[in-house]
Amino acid sequence: MRALVSSVYLFLYAPIALVVLFSFNAGRNASEFTGFSAAWYGKALSNTFLVSALQNSLMIAFTSATLAAVFGTMAALGMERLGPRMRAFFDALFAAAIVVPGVVIGIATLVALVAVFSFVNPALAMIWPGDHPPQLGLGYGSIIAAHGLFSMALVAMIVKARIASLGRDIVEASSDLYATPLTTFRLIVLPQILPSILAGFLLAFTFSFDDFIIAFFVAGSKTTLPIYVFASIRRGVTPEINAIATLVLVASLLLILTARVLMRETKSKSGE
Repeated sequence: MRALVSSVYLFLYAPIALVVLFSFNAGRNASEFTGFSAAWYGKALSNTFLVSALQNSLMIAFTSATLAAVFGTMAALGMERLGPRMRAFFDALFAAAIVVPGVVIGIATLVALVAVFSFVNPALAMIWPGDHPPQLGLGYGSIIAAHGLFSMALVAMIVKARIASLGRDIVEASSDLYATPLTTFRLIVLPQILPSILAGFLLAFTFSFDDFIIAFFVAGSKTTLPIYVFASIRRGVTPEINAIATLVLVASLLLILTARVLMRETKSKSGE
């Protein structure tokens, strides 16, 4: 059994280790290691197209994760006020949003956006006073909307689990002391669920930053870092691509570990 588990882990992580190793390759051939060198990291970071794609990914990830954290928290708070049947219904909807394949979400989002644009753009042309009315299209907004909607379900499930562990006692005690609902949320509920909100934000940021499938469908002419890497790989894998992949891997692991620490802190507080 141990040999089987070890083989599975080796199959999963050995290719990643090879990518990291060959990112320090001194030669240009990505499949032949000729010596250690960090020159490809400098070349990658000096690539203007890469830096532009990185900036796009960071902006999109931060914006979509922020929206997902805000609306996901609001959804989690609202679900706690529903009855058992409606709560189970919305739980199923959020779970379905998480498990649906990314290619399905990408296609569905693209079809929905095209339908909205075909309705809104003619309406804008009719009511706009000038000769050049604004036209909605694929770009930053469509990527942020697609990532935010998907990530909102993830944040809602994380925050909801924390809210469920709080119980109603502290809220009812605050009400007995004549605190308003807003004061109760600001001073009692929010400090308790803040680690879960931050953990959800970091996971949403990681998903948006690393996503290729959904962004590929709704990006339009914009280029994110995963899209840039995919386009570069089609011309051949170089140590520069390995260096980019290693940097993304390290950044993603740091964010995930931070989220895990925050979620563990949340569990320890709920255990108290």
